Amino acid sequence: MIHIEEVIVVEGKYDKERLSKITDAPIICTFGFELYRSSRIIDSIRQMAKKRGVIILTDSDRAGFRIRNYIKQCIGKEGSVKHAYIPRIEGKEKRKEHPGAEGILGVEGIDEKTLEEILQKAGAVTEATPLPKVTKAQFYADGFSGKPDSGEKRKSLAKIMRAPSNISANALLELINKVFGAEEYEEMKAELNQENL
Repeated sequence: MIHIEEVIVVEGKYDKERLSKITDAPIICTFGFELYRSSRIIDSIRQMAKKRGVIILTDSDRAGFRIRNYIKQCIGKEGSVKHAYIPRIEGKEKRKEHPGAEGILGVEGIDEKTLEEILQKAGAVTEATPLPKVTKAQFYADGFSGKPDSGEKRKSLAKIMRAPSNISANALLELINKVFGAEEYEEMKAELNQENL
């Protein structure tokens, strides 16, 4: 498994599953064209482009290029964007009954070794030191899980992080550890405490 500093943007959950086998990088799904209707998705991508940089890895069909160009346009010069391109290979993914409209494999159909090479060619930062992690015990001690008011506290923390308000404790902790790290978590906690004074 390779450690990648940037956040990877893909189209769907099967792409995310495939990439999760080769990297510990945070992965954001656009859910296809849902990206155009959801300001939350594009806001998350924009925030990550500013904070860590993003690598866009969409399918090599027309739809994939439309999504890629839309993201690039939305981010503009506000953040770091790298592009990773998969080769155009005819075929269909194993889970599908029929090939896609253009008859080529998507990200989920590309083998893991090729995906690693594609990410490295795109300039993925693989030498970065992993962020210090927040433990489940610390998360519990801070009141974000296992207590009567934990749900409300998580909503407040999620708001600061621009994450969905209904995110579970485990998902929020995973997001903190993959994107923000322990130091920034402490800063967000202090911001929460300041708001509650």
